Amino acid sequence: MDALNQTRVTEFVFLGLTDKWILEILLFVAFSATYVLTLWGNVLIMVTIVFTAHLHTPMYFFLSNLSFIDICHSSVTVPKMLEGLLLERKTISFDNCITQLFFLHLFACAEIFLLTIMAYDRYVAICTPLHYPNVMNMRVCVQLAFGLWLGGTVHSLVQTFLTIRLPYCGPNIIDSYFCDVPPVIKLACTDTYLTGMLIVSNSGTISLTCFLALVTSYTVILVSLRKQSAEGRWKALSTCSAHFMVVALFFGPCIFIYTRADTSFSLDKVVSVFYTVVTPLLNPLIYSLRNEKVKSAMKQLRERQAVGAPCS
Repeated sequence: MDALNQTRVTEFVFLGLTDKWILEILLFVAFSATYVLTLWGNVLIMVTIVFTAHLHTPMYFFLSNLSFIDICHSSVTVPKMLEGLLLERKTISFDNCITQLFFLHLFACAEIFLLTIMAYDRYVAICTPLHYPNVMNMRVCVQLAFGLWLGGTVHSLVQTFLTIRLPYCGPNIIDSYFCDVPPVIKLACTDTYLTGMLIVSNSGTISLTCFLALVTSYTVILVSLRKQSAEGRWKALSTCSAHFMVVALFFGPCIFIYTRADTSFSLDKVVSVFYTVVTPLLNPLIYSLRNEKVKSAMKQLRERQAVGAPCS
């Protein structure tokens, strides 16, 4: 509370991605299209899974959760970034900055946990298929979903507390296009070394640990494929390679940014674009829209709508 009493900053000013207006217009058009496609693609996947009975399985349950998280995750940062690209002075109030920071970490951490759970789901399905119905039943899936949201909430509360406990009484210019813990705490008028180390031990450890767990899971899957038939091996390789591509694009920037305490690079803003703008669009493309079952279900859904038949 003492830190909040010393805080005199009422708003922050973003430097944005660039100061060249022509490039800002081009980025606005590109990111607007990306955001619309992200919303459309993820909503389409959620609707398809909800209204298609044979997709009510653990794998697609987690995919629908991933689509929901991606919609929320991109909506936390992209609209404000698009607004900033059209404005000469890009500002955000102190309270809104803290709110954006909270939800950014909530959805990002929830996605990290979900991607880890999805890798475990694929591990059980491929390596121990006979035990899959018992290990990954719907009750377990709901419990895992509850756990990832609980874990994301706890993580986000910790990050928010680490930020608001500091006094902000001077500089208010953030060298980014959204509020995040590393660039915000640099503006605090106190020593932030300890806070930076706590950030690394929290965000950095979660990102790195889950990434290593994912790599281990996919490695075990690849090793076990030697026992599979040629067709099963190709199908599993196709699925795992696509999933790992998304994992690398999401975890790479997170590890790059959150495993450094007090060091920042000009490249940070560009790297952040990948997990705030690009990855939420790639997830529906790679995880779902290239999946034959999902594409078939979408086609059947369109046909039912065309003839006015009920969905089942």
